[in-house]
Amino acid sequence: MKSLKTIYASVHPNSPESDIIRKGAEILKNGGLVAFPTETVYGLGANALDTLAVARVYQVKGRPSDNPLIWHANSLDEFNNIVGFSSDTHLAAQRLANAFWPGPLTLILPSSNKAVRSIAVRVPAHPVTRALIEASGCIIAAPSANLSGRPSPTKAKHVASDLDGAIEMIIDGGPTQNGLESTVIDLYSKGIPKLLRPGSITLEMLQSVLGEIECPKLIGSGLETENLEAPLSPGMKYRHYAPKAPLILIIGDYEARCEAIHIKAEAYKADGKTVGLLTSSPQEPLENIAKNLFDKLREFDDMEVSVILAEGVKEEGIGTAIMNRLRKAAAEVIYV
Repeated sequence: MKSLKTIYASVHPNSPESDIIRKGAEILKNGGLVAFPTETVYGLGANALDTLAVARVYQVKGRPSDNPLIWHANSLDEFNNIVGFSSDTHLAAQRLANAFWPGPLTLILPSSNKAVRSIAVRVPAHPVTRALIEASGCIIAAPSANLSGRPSPTKAKHVASDLDGAIEMIIDGGPTQNGLESTVIDLYSKGIPKLLRPGSITLEMLQSVLGEIECPKLIGSGLETENLEAPLSPGMKYRHYAPKAPLILIIGDYEARCEAIHIKAEAYKADGKTVGLLTSSPQEPLENIAKNLFDKLREFDDMEVSVILAEGVKEEGIGTAIMNRLRKAAAEVIYV
């Protein structure tokens, strides 16, 4: 239901104008919703301790009620009242915080609320996000600022396309830096820490701090797991990132996938279909591909292409995160 007049305000991404931040903070304190840039994607924020505001986040996104939100604060200490630390989890969390916070890493930690088993938390790096947290005095619960299942928003115009008229404010701080959602690591479950969602904080980077880390099959496969009960992290249970046109992901060595994409593109064109190509050169840095991935998927939506042909990348470093998103967005995966 879209009945609000959404305030749209642009800020400098590195030194956001204080009057705009104060307005966004006021909205958050009064139970409203504000979309804002983070270093990963645009977030849709609510006061995490306002149950009605958090419920509205789920409502306006069309988000399943069992898909958890990530809570954002400006330091690990700000989570002390909501996290039930054990000595082991506190040590691991502190080591990761020292290495990667503020930054695009989410930790799954035990909750101090016995009615809730765990909580997802992170300390963001983006100046706009940090200013909103400080000005509002709130821990901000924020998923990506898009309709559930759609490609995540990396520009304010993506947010407006999905949520204009449904939320109180959109703060435009320009394109996001990383382009993929935060890495999520599970420190709540017993045993070895588990990587639940890959991101720009890579497995190799995490291993350099914690040592052994378990990688569930879910990450590499991209398989849907709707039968998974009470997921610990966003991105584990439901299909995500899907453009409007079916996306066909082609995986193989460079020459084989180029040939396969060419053959399939020509066949689709012969049938009168328009084709979007999501490809890159071997020299293009994976960081650039990650940054632009969701923007390109939304461009194909605007172009109303009939089908999207996407090539896979090498699954190492941030390539693991790129392939995680592509597999979840894909209607079909072809190995060549």
